[in-house]
Amino acid sequence: MTGTLLPGITARRIATDRYAANVLERPADGDALQTVLFVHGNVSSSLFWQPLMLALPPGIRALAVDLRGFGDSETLPVDATRGVRDFSDDVAAVADALGLGATHIVGWSLGGGVVMQLLLDRPDLVSTLTLVSPVSPYGFGGTAADGSLLNPDASGTGGGGANPDFVARLAAGDTTEDAPTSPRAVYRSSYVAPGFESEYEDLWVESMLSTATGPDNYPGDAGASEHWPGFAPGTRGILNTLAPTYFDASGIVDAPAKPPILWIHGAVDAIVGDASFFDLNQLGAAGIIPGWPGDEVAPPQPMLAQTRAVLGRYADAGGTTREVVFDDCGHSAHIEKPDEFRAELLAWIS
Repeated sequence: MTGTLLPGITARRIATDRYAANVLERPADGDALQTVLFVHGNVSSSLFWQPLMLALPPGIRALAVDLRGFGDSETLPVDATRGVRDFSDDVAAVADALGLGATHIVGWSLGGGVVMQLLLDRPDLVSTLTLVSPVSPYGFGGTAADGSLLNPDASGTGGGGANPDFVARLAAGDTTEDAPTSPRAVYRSSYVAPGFESEYEDLWVESMLSTATGPDNYPGDAGASEHWPGFAPGTRGILNTLAPTYFDASGIVDAPAKPPILWIHGAVDAIVGDASFFDLNQLGAAGIIPGWPGDEVAPPQPMLAQTRAVLGRYADAGGTTREVVFDDCGHSAHIEKPDEFRAELLAWIS
């Protein structure tokens, strides 16, 4: 992994009672005034955080953890019936092993769901929370605006929704740009805004390719459904952890501890949005998947509206929140708008 580390970043293996975790660190210069712990998203790893970690002031200790089955952490099965708790419990185990206590925690995409769950289960570890293009508190797909299930088995969500050619190319280590389902092409079309270029693109693709594939990891398994489009969430693997039958973090509204929550997202996010093209109901509405039963039965999930509503109730219940939207920015504000993102984060944790 040393070839993928930027100068100034170190990696080490942390043994916990749950898994062997790979953790990146940009140490503070002297005694750390603050510590920030970064949690990556799906089909990625801690490598995505490196430029931001290096750009933080020298008095900040920056840590980034690889979730199980990603990066250089141990690959273990993911029990999706626990929602994202396999991941959030892993993060808690790393924080405990390092003796971090309450710290500033940043979660991106899937990682946003993980850190919301961490707030519910281990509020003692959270000083502030920053959500970067997070999954809705009601999971990914299959819910109405109020978070209620469109049908009892949440059809069209979970592991069955992954593109099999993309999964195969991940497993094969494909670094090309020849097919729209190659990891590099998916990065360009979905992770960032159209036309965005980065000197670190090869590193981001390497990070994506570290994802463990299969029914226990990415994407997971699937079950049958009598509802369109014919499949329901399975019980194993990453995509099923976000199925609304298993994941619901809206309980943060009633949590006794309410650390400040910063929500940052891009205006042209292709993955998390009120018209996400990773939502099968949206694909049906657009005519890309045939047989869509219509808006009354299978409306696209209003992901941003759901997050906004939950954070609004969180604020009404005594919490502090802030929403920041970056124009001309996709799913990855921390790499697309690094200076603006760093400024918002530092203002939030100061």
